[in-house]
Amino acid sequence: MTSPVIIAIDGYSSTGKSTFAKAIAKELGYIYIDTGAMYRAVTLFALRNGFVSKNNTIDTEALRKMLFSGEHPVVISFRTTGPDGASETWLNGENVERDIRTIEISRVVSHIAAVPMVREFVDRSLHEIGSGKGVVMDGRDIGTAVFPDAEIKIFMTARPEVRARRRYEEMRSKGQETPYEEVLGNIRERDYIDEHRKTAPLSRAADAELLDNSDMTVEEQIQWFKDLLKRRHLCGF
Repeated sequence: MTSPVIIAIDGYSSTGKSTFAKAIAKELGYIYIDTGAMYRAVTLFALRNGFVSKNNTIDTEALRKMLFSGEHPVVISFRTTGPDGASETWLNGENVERDIRTIEISRVVSHIAAVPMVREFVDRSLHEIGSGKGVVMDGRDIGTAVFPDAEIKIFMTARPEVRARRRYEEMRSKGQETPYEEVLGNIRERDYIDEHRKTAPLSRAADAELLDNSDMTVEEQIQWFKDLLKRRHLCGF
């Protein structure tokens, strides 16, 4: 690419956005930012501090005081851990990568992400990171709300059953045994919450390229991206 740009990748949960984004970032020499992990980290923080009740009611005032506290700021950062472009999430100096990938976090994260001031906190952090461009970000509203002027926007989707199977296998590989039916139910619930939240609901930007990877390998998705760059007359791989 002739000059650094922002690549915004949005879409439904468990579509493989992070895998796709990391592969692109690695090839382009860009920084990969896992925005979903930021919301998961805030969710973990809220749960640990008792800001979420059993029925997922959130003590927004208490959470606001902590997120925007000048004395004890909540700091979320990423550290690259390997040659494949993978990164791990750190919360206030603690590696929480494994903690934020549990089904407990998955049940609550969409509720946390729907809180306007949480999105304000995350968006502010993302703007600081992306100000120099040369970044690949994946999430739910990167191309519509966070960086509407991103040079390249991609919206990813896949059938719910396919996404649930991917999530199920990922959790099993990490030693987390959760019934497939429960994972599928969580996927559908998250889709509904993401699509219907009042603040920045999940939607495809008008100028975003659609990538349905239900029946695609990672290699085929990368080839799709190469073809996209060619169509846009951009240098890349």
